[in-house]
Amino acid sequence: MTRRERAVRNCAEGNAFPLSTAVRTGELNAELKRRLEDMTKAAGFDYYLLVAFPRADSTTFLENRVISNWPQNLTNLYDEVDLFYCSRLVGALKRTIIPVFCDASPFAGGAANQENRRLNALFQMHGLQNTIGFSLHDADLKQYIFAFSGSRSALSREEEMSLLYAAMEALDRFSSENRTDGGPLENLTRREIECLRWSAAGKSSDEIAIILDLSSHTVAGYLKGAMRKLDSVNRMQAVARAFRYRLL
Repeated sequence: MTRRERAVRNCAEGNAFPLSTAVRTGELNAELKRRLEDMTKAAGFDYYLLVAFPRADSTTFLENRVISNWPQNLTNLYDEVDLFYCSRLVGALKRTIIPVFCDASPFAGGAANQENRRLNALFQMHGLQNTIGFSLHDADLKQYIFAFSGSRSALSREEEMSLLYAAMEALDRFSSENRTDGGPLENLTRREIECLRWSAAGKSSDEIAIILDLSSHTVAGYLKGAMRKLDSVNRMQAVARAFRYRLL
């Protein structure tokens, strides 16, 4: 299965980020757009981009894009060449939590090939010579990349801090308005959380019973209770949802 086919499948199954889903259905948030436009202008750039950080099962540009003001022909080509997930910018942001300024093809891949040359020419033509990018996560721990591009030189530390904080405010406001799942309807008990925590560590019910000095039957009961409260069909899903709700 190709990346593009996998992207279509992920969208159909509802595996994409909620923010990206909203964009693909045309439900752009006007306030987010205004905030990004103001941030871009204040920082002296011309273009903005907000994307979900690519994951192993979600790599293409368009399935991760939340909002941008890139020219349409550039957006189409960039999705076509499929270099976003392995771009220099994404690679740099996997290694640091501070803003990255790049004046050497941040959106291109590492290989020197015809696709990169064609892409770089189009970026230069539209004036996306320099880019500052940084990653942020929202309150649900979903990670995103902000990128601002134009012809201006590197920002000062104060300018970077101002841009970073403005992006935090914009993402927090937007993600909170689009949040649909705030947590389990029923609180988990301390024992249920303990059993989930050890289950996340790869322990079996028998091993958890020994660790917590309980019977295997009791541990299984706690885990069943946690799965019910987290609306999960198995332990793996319960652990994943517990992490998402910051219970573990």
